[in-house]
Amino acid sequence: MRSRLTRRKFLQHSAAGASVVFGAPAILRARNLNDKMNVACIGVGGRGGAHLPALADENITAICDVYQPTLDRVGEKFPKAKKFVDLRKLMEDDGSFDAVVVSTAEHTHAFATYPALLLGKHVYCEKPLTHNIYEARHIREAAANAGVATQMGIQIHASENYRRVVELIQAGAIGPVTECHVWVSRAWGRQSAEDAKKFGDIVHVEERPTEVHPVPAGLDWDLWLGPAKERPFNNVYFPGPKWYRWWDFGSGTMSDLGSHWNDLPFWALKLKAPLTVEASGPPPHPELAPASMQATYEYGPRDDMPALKLTWYQGVNKPEIWTNGGIPKWDSGVLFIGSKGMLLADYGKHVLLPEKDFEGYQHPSKSIPSSIGQMAEWILACKTGSPTTCNFEYSGWLTEANHLGNVAYRVGKKIEWDARNLYCPNAPEASQFIRREPRTGWCLC
Repeated sequence: MRSRLTRRKFLQHSAAGASVVFGAPAILRARNLNDKMNVACIGVGGRGGAHLPALADENITAICDVYQPTLDRVGEKFPKAKKFVDLRKLMEDDGSFDAVVVSTAEHTHAFATYPALLLGKHVYCEKPLTHNIYEARHIREAAANAGVATQMGIQIHASENYRRVVELIQAGAIGPVTECHVWVSRAWGRQSAEDAKKFGDIVHVEERPTEVHPVPAGLDWDLWLGPAKERPFNNVYFPGPKWYRWWDFGSGTMSDLGSHWNDLPFWALKLKAPLTVEASGPPPHPELAPASMQATYEYGPRDDMPALKLTWYQGVNKPEIWTNGGIPKWDSGVLFIGSKGMLLADYGKHVLLPEKDFEGYQHPSKSIPSSIGQMAEWILACKTGSPTTCNFEYSGWLTEANHLGNVAYRVGKKIEWDARNLYCPNAPEASQFIRREPRTGWCLC
């Protein structure tokens, strides 16, 4: 059934409060921080379930999940919360919540987030923000119009280590940065022979399965598919995060872990839209994201920062300087290369290289405050209008850039990027990967 939530309905709904929705950041009707806000949680198993303790001091007034056993289990903990299987139905009951936490599978993120923004609700959405570039742009612009508190769930952004790295880079500790390398060793996706040799038989399904499995009791498979094209149920998609490597539902490691690892250079180097992207890896598969690949982004100058070349590596792919032993062989990492040296970082630590050149170096004074946590930061923003660090303006650009790596990989050539028009002038065939037509009954409208 098509959702009855439309732009016209939204305008009618919010006409009386338009100055709040489109003006300064909207805040709750609460009088003080001790007042509780009403929260709707969409997707309450797995990652969504992990968010519930952080919301314990608020009123969880609605929960939604396509898997009835999960919905019932969480419903026992929150007996006053209304229960929904269809997120579109939840949106029609918009008077029962002030804010939304979205923790569904990636391909339905935008279809929960966008209508919530149209209704002027605060939104916390797990990473990656959307399934494709068009959706990310749609969400970013809707958030700007709504003026509400938004946050994408990239929890490492709240770490002290990331903050210290950003301070070092922006203070010029290693000089202007013109080169950056980001690598992760996770190898989920369609494996090459090289992947299989190194990592073992992590993924054995190479094609879309033809066998039809019984739909698990309590799972609404049609709603789980949401905007994706209809296909028979097979347990390679559900339960768990197995859907993540199929193009119809996820985008593989690039946009998933890229949300965490590319976040650091994106923040430190003030990145937005690249000029070009070129990727390499095994021949693109129509169904599955690759386990191993790499993508090189070229960025123009930003403020006082020079042009930059950033390369992403996943699976068996690694930077040449790593392979040759020029830096410590950390399993995953971010390497900034500047005119005065290098900085190597991972989630929890960082080091200036060559270490002998930085003996006695005085780190810049702390300029980025400690975080109270991604979710706590968002809750505070909902109540006071304070800023969030991974709002949809920032995370929308990050999501677009990550998806562009996959677009370049699937097109199979270096692409030029017209960020304004969401178009690759030298590769019009890329449009099919930038935006997709959702299934009947699902639209961002």
